[in-house]
Amino acid sequence: MRDGFGGILNIVFIVIFLLIVEGVLGLVVNYTKAFKMKNNVISMIEQYEAAGCFENSGNSACVKRIIDKAKEIGYSPTSLNCPSGYDSVYDLFCYRGEIVKNTDNYTSSKPTVYKVVTQVDLNLPLISNILGFSIFQVSGDTEVVES
Repeated sequence: MRDGFGGILNIVFIVIFLLIVEGVLGLVVNYTKAFKMKNNVISMIEQYEAAGCFENSGNSACVKRIIDKAKEIGYSPTSLNCPSGYDSVYDLFCYRGEIVKNTDNYTSSKPTVYKVVTQVDLNLPLISNILGFSIFQVSGDTEVVES
């Protein structure tokens, strides 16, 4: 009888180990998607010089390319929680513009750096309840955009 319980205990340890490994791999894949999305949004903002990149109508070329890239990489966060002071675009990313204070080196009157935040989609109930989603966000800044 003792051997039967030892075998069950080993199976439980193996199952727990496999669940942990699967959770870590899932986190890595979703983090990679969020990181690629952040890089794509930053490059689109810089390429289009922020013209039409923050519309929720989806009619601008910039937003269309961002949405197409999100579909291509499979990025679709279930619930985007933007930090305070940030605005959301199509529930794909959050952004905030900060005007550069020293405008001597720039031709436009309001050179701006945009801060972009994307969210890692993590649906593990225990981890999300304990840690919260704000830890699993990826952020980055654009170069100075003169629009």
